[in-house]
Amino acid sequence: MTRLAITGTAAAIFAAAGVALIGGRAMQPQSDSSSLTFAAHAADAGAPIYFRDPDGRPFYSLTPKKTADGRDYRAVRADEDISFEEADEAPDVMATDAKGDRKIKYYRNPMGLPDTSPVPKKDTMGMDYIPVYEGEDSDDGSVKLSPGKIQRTGARSEPVVRRPVTTLIRAPGTVQEDERRVSVVALRFEGFVESVANVTTGDHVHKGQPLLNVYSPALSSAAAEYLSAINAGATGKELKGARRRLENLATPEPAIKELERTREISLSIPWLAPQDGEILERNAVPGMRAGPGDVLFRIADHRLVWVLIDMAERDLPQVAVGTKVTIRPRALAGQSFAGTVALIYPHLNAATRTARIRIEVPNPDEVLRPEMYVDAEIEAGTPGPVLAVAESAVLDSGSRQAVLVDKGEGRFEPREVKLGRRGGGFVEVTRGVSEGEAVVTSANFLIDAESNLKAALKGFAAPEGTQPAQAAGTTGARP
Repeated sequence: MTRLAITGTAAAIFAAAGVALIGGRAMQPQSDSSSLTFAAHAADAGAPIYFRDPDGRPFYSLTPKKTADGRDYRAVRADEDISFEEADEAPDVMATDAKGDRKIKYYRNPMGLPDTSPVPKKDTMGMDYIPVYEGEDSDDGSVKLSPGKIQRTGARSEPVVRRPVTTLIRAPGTVQEDERRVSVVALRFEGFVESVANVTTGDHVHKGQPLLNVYSPALSSAAAEYLSAINAGATGKELKGARRRLENLATPEPAIKELERTREISLSIPWLAPQDGEILERNAVPGMRAGPGDVLFRIADHRLVWVLIDMAERDLPQVAVGTKVTIRPRALAGQSFAGTVALIYPHLNAATRTARIRIEVPNPDEVLRPEMYVDAEIEAGTPGPVLAVAESAVLDSGSRQAVLVDKGEGRFEPREVKLGRRGGGFVEVTRGVSEGEAVVTSANFLIDAESNLKAALKGFAAPEGTQPAQAAGTTGARP
């Protein structure tokens, strides 16, 4: 049955029923004569056979009609599709039928089997073979779909545009002391602790603050030698050598100046804090004997701390030294601190496949305490806008990645691409597409399957004795 016959039959049914489908409801026309007249004119291929909603909604009318907002219904003529199924899949259409002047090249199996026929044919279940027209199996690797099939599959396309591709990497970590800001108070000689200042573990001390008084025969001997050189009026290397001996014993500079001023040797010398910070360890006890290198005090400055996080191996390429990081302590709800990546440790943890990242965080109020649990947020991505497509647009077979480029008029071209960074639902495309080209973002697997099927059928339709080349359009991706 030709499309014109189908059209006439549909018009006759509408006319015989004496109703019109408007807004999905049967409406009685104003007069039978008008319906008969419209049905008679419907036989003319150039006349409208019915009118449909301009937005594609399932609203129809046998007479001209307007939408609620005043727009005209679209006229559907006899040579246009009048059904919800694809008219190009009718089995008995002729070569110069509704497809215009295009000719049928062959007929393919309706179930997708590798079987073609040069003439109309039915399969073992009585289903008609589907005609394949010239131009539908082009050699450029593209695939063409009818508007009806595109609408049913829900295929949508979006243009390739330049946009920043960013992603937020989250990782847990702990606060640690800055190793460079920890110092100890120790003697370079054997001596005795005469007294200890009123400071304990956890107290904050300032640089130059007295911590203990020390007596040592070695220190007194060096002080006497320097004082003798001063009293003798020594100058040059002799005086400098006597002073250097005191300095080599780490004698505090205020104690040396006091010796030069008073010209008297003190029984004990006050030992000072080398830096600002909190006392982590206090081992000094009045009257104790202290040997060279014994740790009497350990002091740490917490105004700058480290945050050590373990980052997944796959995220490492997106982080570099100098990357900004936001630190959110779990114990301080609502507070955040800004830090900077200072070091990426060179070794991975073989058990967890993570790498350790060191972040330096200013802590002027010293609210970040060592061993605190924190959550780090690193905003990684491209430095500027780059060509990017939606992640759903990429067909990834594992060994290659491709997108379907919408060439317009229902034709789609598979294109192999090279990808870059991912983030925010988008992926950077470094090669393969140009700005402004439209790519399919949904139902692309269905179109890809159609492309693979048509490429296979084309190979089976090739003349005997020739080896069909694999179509360039197949991506090999599997959903």
